[in-house]
Amino acid sequence: MAVDPKIKILIADDSGTMRIMFKQMLNKAGFENIVVAVDGSDGIKKVQESQPDLIISDWNMPRMDGLEFLLWLRKTPPYQEIPFIMATAQADKGQQITIYESGGNGHVPKPFDSNQIKDAIHKVFAPETVVASGPKKRNVVDGKVELNVAHIQITDHLALGALKHRIETGEVIPRFFDLKTERKPGWNPIQEGLETGELDCAFVLAPIAMDLFAYESPIQLVLLAHKNGSTFVRSRHYDPRFDSLQSFYKYKVVDIPHKMSIHHMLAHQFLKELGLKPGVPGKKAINVRFEVVPPIKMPGIMKENEDVAGFMVAEPIATKAIAMEIGNLEFISSTRWDKHPCCIVAMQKDFIDKYPDAVQEFVALLIETGQYIEQDKARAADIAVKFLDPDGQLGLNTKVLEKVFSQPMAIRMDDLFPVIEDFDIIQKYMHDVMEIGRLIELENFVNTTFAHKALKGK
Repeated sequence: MAVDPKIKILIADDSGTMRIMFKQMLNKAGFENIVVAVDGSDGIKKVQESQPDLIISDWNMPRMDGLEFLLWLRKTPPYQEIPFIMATAQADKGQQITIYESGGNGHVPKPFDSNQIKDAIHKVFAPETVVASGPKKRNVVDGKVELNVAHIQITDHLALGALKHRIETGEVIPRFFDLKTERKPGWNPIQEGLETGELDCAFVLAPIAMDLFAYESPIQLVLLAHKNGSTFVRSRHYDPRFDSLQSFYKYKVVDIPHKMSIHHMLAHQFLKELGLKPGVPGKKAINVRFEVVPPIKMPGIMKENEDVAGFMVAEPIATKAIAMEIGNLEFISSTRWDKHPCCIVAMQKDFIDKYPDAVQEFVALLIETGQYIEQDKARAADIAVKFLDPDGQLGLNTKVLEKVFSQPMAIRMDDLFPVIEDFDIIQKYMHDVMEIGRLIELENFVNTTFAHKALKGK
């Protein structure tokens, strides 16, 4: 049964930018009967006035947040049965569990796109039309197992693209695996694919994988995807004649790509050192607001909205935004923490256990390929355009990417060995200072066996 496109949808979000994005995404998904509210209190008023068929709400809002809004609905006749989807920056697994335990019908972590919103609505109204994801049967032909690896369109994941290029050109011929790469539209499909076992492996933000592991997803880190590579871009509206950095960022918005990210952590550290109180809207007092938005949309949002003071993102988005004079460089991530991890190579534990020769070969070839990238930046830029932007949707070009790869203290792929102490720094800052996520036993999460063997004697 198809979902009626005429259903009335109430959107509750305190961000004007997000309310606009919600309407655009829902319109694209075929839904036009939309009512908006600015927080949970306003949401209650709009529910009583308009009798919506569905509510999609942010969590972190002042006055009344999304969870309080949901709990009010579930105890208040005649609104108890209205379907409720939480579309929120609260992307960690623990928050997802809280939503469902409180009576929510769906959870869409930010950043999301129109397809993810549409899928969430279909899961509520037409669950029979949704294809269930789960572990795939692995194909083994002539002793080679198919290795399904996911990535998104950022230079952080170039080692995978360069390895694919080397295999397709016959430069290397794996003995134990056939590589299949999947380009995903964002972090959420990767997170879901790792959690369900649909993906054998993924290049993913380290804190996302750590959070999944904390909630017993059977995955391990086998290698880094890169070191360094992110940039904080400050809005061009900053004027040093009148503004200090503290006064400029105060009461403004800073965009990040995901709650569970090194970008969030480093931006938080920077703003905190300015004497500010960064965070998401809620019960705690803040004076800089983090918003999670799709990386590709960050420059356009900042250009159009003076409330957005900056964003932190992977390359090449930052360099391109600076070149287009949308913003100026605030800092490169490596200037705050040189050789820091960011994205990692996360793999299903059962794949590691069943196909150790394939894992060893894959890890060794990635390490080699990282050095291959560093040896010829022009070649790397050409491969990157073809791998990351084959349809030309991002507008990448080799000149921009050569500039990205050639910057001092830029992204590094010639040393992909994971240092366990680095992940302890991440988890302790996020847990103890930012109050995000759980602490995990890193010795069980970080598997350096294959990297050690690949580097032995080198």
